[in-house]
Amino acid sequence: MRTRPLVVALALAGAAVLPAAVPVAAHGDTVHLDVSGQRNGRVSTIATWEDDHDPVTGEFTGTLAATATDGRTVGPWRLVAVPGEPGTYTTREILPAGHWRVSVDCAFPSPGHGEGELDVEAAVIGDSPLSGATGATTGAPAPIPAPAPTAPPTVPTAPTAADSAARARSAARDTPSDTTPDAATWAAIGTAVAAVVLVATGFWLRRR
Repeated sequence: MRTRPLVVALALAGAAVLPAAVPVAAHGDTVHLDVSGQRNGRVSTIATWEDDHDPVTGEFTGTLAATATDGRTVGPWRLVAVPGEPGTYTTREILPAGHWRVSVDCAFPSPGHGEGELDVEAAVIGDSPLSGATGATTGAPAPIPAPAPTAPPTVPTAPTAADSAARARSAARDTPSDTTPDAATWAAIGTAVAAVVLVATGFWLRRR
């Protein structure tokens, strides 16, 4: 009699757990990783379940590493989810320009691995699948505006013969003539005339 309540409790617990376990079993136990491309040096990786190809969402732990044809290596970098694109992951770091062989690995919720080759051009500042912003190309300095043209300095020119003659004529007009009597000359003339008049008057009076 005591075993019947225990069996009923186990049955109810199994019935509650079974619906949640069925979807997990349908996904399978392997994650498929596909290197789908790159945007502005950030590699895009699509993670799906191996059995039903549903996107892998929720908690995810994955990394990316890459090797260039010239021997450069980067990573491992952490894969982060791209907002609004379920099952798509990228990195916050940017691959430099070059030809790269990329490998991605997943540790949780299930193991997975993927590889691909990409050609990456110079990155653009602010152009990121994580933000959606665009900016200017790195390594290309902003154009420097050309300086405004300045007027050439004025160079004095040598006076010509005509200019010299004109200046001479102007100076002659402005300078008083030496033949023009000034105030002293007129005073002397007046004094002489007055003397003559006095002498003539005195002579006339004597004759009277």
